[in-house]
Amino acid sequence: MSYPVVVTVWFVTSAHPEEVLASEPKADRGFGRKLLAQINPAWPITPIGQFPLNRSSRPGRDEFYIAGYPGVAVVQTFVEDSEKLHDTVGYLRRALPAADTYVFAEGTDSDFGGFSHYVGDELRRSLTATRERVIEDSGLPEPFEAPYWAGEKAEQLGGITLPFEPKDLVREAERNWIGVDLRAGSPDVHVVGYAVDGRPEPKITQPVKPSKTKTVEEVAARFAEKDSAYDDYDVQSDNDGDEFAELADASVAAAKRIARGIRRRVKSAAAALKERIRHSDRP
Repeated sequence: MSYPVVVTVWFVTSAHPEEVLASEPKADRGFGRKLLAQINPAWPITPIGQFPLNRSSRPGRDEFYIAGYPGVAVVQTFVEDSEKLHDTVGYLRRALPAADTYVFAEGTDSDFGGFSHYVGDELRRSLTATRERVIEDSGLPEPFEAPYWAGEKAEQLGGITLPFEPKDLVREAERNWIGVDLRAGSPDVHVVGYAVDGRPEPKITQPVKPSKTKTVEEVAARFAEKDSAYDDYDVQSDNDGDEFAELADASVAAAKRIARGIRRRVKSAAAALKERIRHSDRP
C-alpha cells in the first residue's frame, strides 16, 4: 500500500542535541547545496528560501529542507511512497556520517507514522504503523513507548487497532531523542529550502521606502548653496527641474500646514465669540 509521507532525518554527533538547537543557530546555504550534490550530482539545485522548520509548511515533491549545526544536521523531504523506512530513505540516512541517526515519518493523507534509530549503521529500533496495521517492528521498545502501548495516550477503538495513534508516538520519539517538538513550543530550527526539479530561484523584491517631502527651507537652502557656488557662471544643472518640483511640493505642503493652522485659529475665535455673546445679557 502507498503511504505518502514527510520524512525528517536527524544526524547527531553531539551528546546534547537539544542544547545545540536551543541556541537557534542559523543555517548555512552552502551546506545543503553540497549535501544534495553529493546525494545526486545530476540534480539541478535551487535555493527556495530560509525559514524555521517548526513554523513552515511541509516540503513538496522534489523539495528538501536542510540545515547543519555543530554536532547536529537535519534533512526533511517528501517521499511519495513509503512503507518501510529502511527501504525508502536508505539513501538519505547514509548521506552523512553520524554517531546516531534518527528517522521520523508522518503520513500526509493517512495516519501512518514511523521512526527509526541507528547507531552508526546498526538498526536499534524501528516502528512503522497505521492505527490498524503494524508494518515494521524491529528492536526493543524504548521506555517512552510504554504508556502508548498501555493505551494511556489515546481513545481505545477496540478490535485489532493499536492502542495509540502512530503519529503521536513519532512525536514522542522525536522529543525524547532530539529534545525538540517541531509542532509546539520548540526553539526555531532554521533551515534552507532547496528544489531539485530545475525551477528558477524565486525573486524577492525589496519594499520601496516612501520619500519624505522636504520643507521649503530645506529646498531653498539647496538653491542658496548652488547660487553661492556658481555666482560667476551662468550654468543650469540637469537636476534643476527636479529641484523646482521639490520646491513646488514643499510649498504645497507648507501651504496646507498654514491652512490647517488658520482653520484652527478661526474655530477657536468663533467659539470664544459665541461664549461672550451667550454671557453678554448677564449683569
